[in-house]
Amino acid sequence: MTKNTLKITLSAIALGLMASAASFAADAPIYGSQLMTNQERIEHRNKMQAAKTAEEREQVRLQHHEQMQLRAKEQGVTLPDTPPAQGGGQGRGMGPGGGMGGMGPGGGMGPGRNR
Repeated sequence: MTKNTLKITLSAIALGLMASAASFAADAPIYGSQLMTNQERIEHRNKMQAAKTAEEREQVRLQHHEQMQLRAKEQGVTLPDTPPAQGGGQGRGMGPGGGMGGMGPGGGMGPGRNR
């Protein structure tokens, strides 16, 4: 493989990973989203993506949590006391035992696979 081919391949992989990360961020659950407009959800995601450190993201998340608690109280709606867990794929339906661990139906190495 030539150096140029290797560079192109690595660049394509990097772009794919960045697109995947952006997609994940767009799919992550937002606390109190049922009380927000679509524009508010977009703005919240933009704030989270603009945060440069984990501490900044946590501050944005906690501030948003307080705002949604107030909005829920005003509207007579009950929200959970704690914001949803962050990271670990929780926002994509990958709770305990989820993902590609091979522990559920269809997981594992069946006949004719990886031989």
